[in-house]
Amino acid sequence: MTSSVHELAVMRDGSILHMMLKRPAKSNALSATLVEALIATLGAAESDGTTLVTFRGEGTNFCSGFDLGDLERQTDGDLLLKLVRIELLLQRIAHAPFATLALAQGKVLGAGCDIFCACSERIAEPDAVFRMPGWRFGIALGTRRLVGRIGTDAARSVLASSRMLKADEALGMGLVTATARQEDWPVLLQSIGEKAAMLERVSQSMLLNLTATDTRAADLAALVESASRPGLKSRIEQYRQAERAKAGIDSKTI
Repeated sequence: MTSSVHELAVMRDGSILHMMLKRPAKSNALSATLVEALIATLGAAESDGTTLVTFRGEGTNFCSGFDLGDLERQTDGDLLLKLVRIELLLQRIAHAPFATLALAQGKVLGAGCDIFCACSERIAEPDAVFRMPGWRFGIALGTRRLVGRIGTDAARSVLASSRMLKADEALGMGLVTATARQEDWPVLLQSIGEKAAMLERVSQSMLLNLTATDTRAADLAALVESASRPGLKSRIEQYRQAERAKAGIDSKTI
């Protein structure tokens, strides 16, 4: 079964649901429409027998973050709502009653890196790069989830510096669970899919729930507190201006 919701392609293969971000011209930056499509699709998958959901990005990049192409027309309140919706998306991924797999190539930046981090299995091409710059403009998005993957000290260093991580370093930290070329992804996908289907659905859901630390309420509260400080739009604009001087960074995404 294959379906498409504008910027998101969805294909089912048995109990596996594949989702493809389809905004390659914008490095698959997350528009509000795309975020809502992802939330709706994940919500439906919670009750239809899905055992594994995969996330990929069309083209040369996985996802370059949240699309800020219309920042000039946004208010602080508009931006806060967008950030809340993406946090709720990330929570659906991190606490899904099924396994989740991100398959990433190229740039994995900002909110795109948060999607990657939220998945239970995280495979990247050897030349993929990762960056989470949110604290540069004071946004607490995905912080505890990153700590859960790479530990407190490493997370503090990565987030405070907002530096770019290469795939091998991300693998050593635990952000990436495996590196592989795209031509090798089908073999890994088959193995992960078989593992996800080993338990019947209720047992799989219970196991995932009991082995996850549930900080959803605290994460949402921290995001709202950080993003509701006056001057959010101004802070993002200052960040974008600083990034324009750096080659290779798309300053219209976070």
